[in-house]
Amino acid sequence: MTALLVIFCGIGGLLIGSFLNVVIWRVPRDESVVRPPSHCPACDTPIAPRDNVPVLSWLLLRGRCRACRAAISVRYPLVELATAGLFAGFAVRIGPHAALPAFLYLAGIGVALALIDLDVQRLPDVLTLPSYPVALVLLGIAAGAEGEGWPFARGLIGMAALFGFYATLWFVYPAGMGLGDVKLSGVLGLYLGWLSWAALVVGAASAFLIGAVVSIAVVVVRGGNRKTKVPFGPFMLVGVLIAVFAAHPIAHAYLHSLGR
Repeated sequence: MTALLVIFCGIGGLLIGSFLNVVIWRVPRDESVVRPPSHCPACDTPIAPRDNVPVLSWLLLRGRCRACRAAISVRYPLVELATAGLFAGFAVRIGPHAALPAFLYLAGIGVALALIDLDVQRLPDVLTLPSYPVALVLLGIAAGAEGEGWPFARGLIGMAALFGFYATLWFVYPAGMGLGDVKLSGVLGLYLGWLSWAALVVGAASAFLIGAVVSIAVVVVRGGNRKTKVPFGPFMLVGVLIAVFAAHPIAHAYLHSLGR
C-alpha cells in the first residue's frame, strides 16, 4: 500500500509540477493561470497536449519549442521533478493518513512560492492568504478523521506563535523582514505545530540559520553588502522541509550535546 501510495503521489506531483510552472510564470504578472492555455512565450503558439507531458516532452523536444525552436528553460522539467520528489517524500513521511493531502498542498504551494520569491522577491497574497483556510480545513478534516484533536490544537498554537514572532521582527526592523514573510509564517507554523513542538522549533531556527549562511556566502562570493536583498521565503520553506524529515533527530542531537 505504501509503495503504491508513493508512486501515485509521485506521478501526481509531476502533473501538479507542470501546472506550477504556469503559476510561477503568470501569478507575478497578474495573469490568469487558466486562460489562455499554455503557449510558447516566444511565438505564442499554443502547446499541443503531446508537447505538454511532464519532463518527457521537454526531453523529446530537446528543450526547444516545436514551432519556433526557441529554447525552453530546463527549470520547467526540474520544477516537475522537484514537485514529484516532494510529493513522494511526503507520502513516505506521512504515510496513508488523513493529513497527507494537507502536506501535499504544502509541497505544491511551497514550490510555487519559493521560486516566485527567488524571481521577483515577493510572496503574492493571492497564494499565501488562501493557504490559511485551505490548510485549516485539510488539517481539521484530518484531526476529525483520526479522532485526535491535540495535533490540530498544537498547530493553531504554532500558527499564532510563529506569526507573532515574525510580526514582531517586522515591527522592530521592517527593512530586515518582508511583510510577505510574516503572512507566510502563520501557515508554516500551523504545519510545524501539527507535527510536534520539536518540528516548530527546528523549522523556525533552520530558516534563520540557512538564511544567515547563504547571506554571508552572497556577500563573500558576489561582493554584496548588508543591504543586499536576499529573499527569505525559500529559507522558511527549506526550514520546514528539514523539520518535517529530521526534526526529532536534530532536537535529540542538540539536547544530547547539552548533556540532557
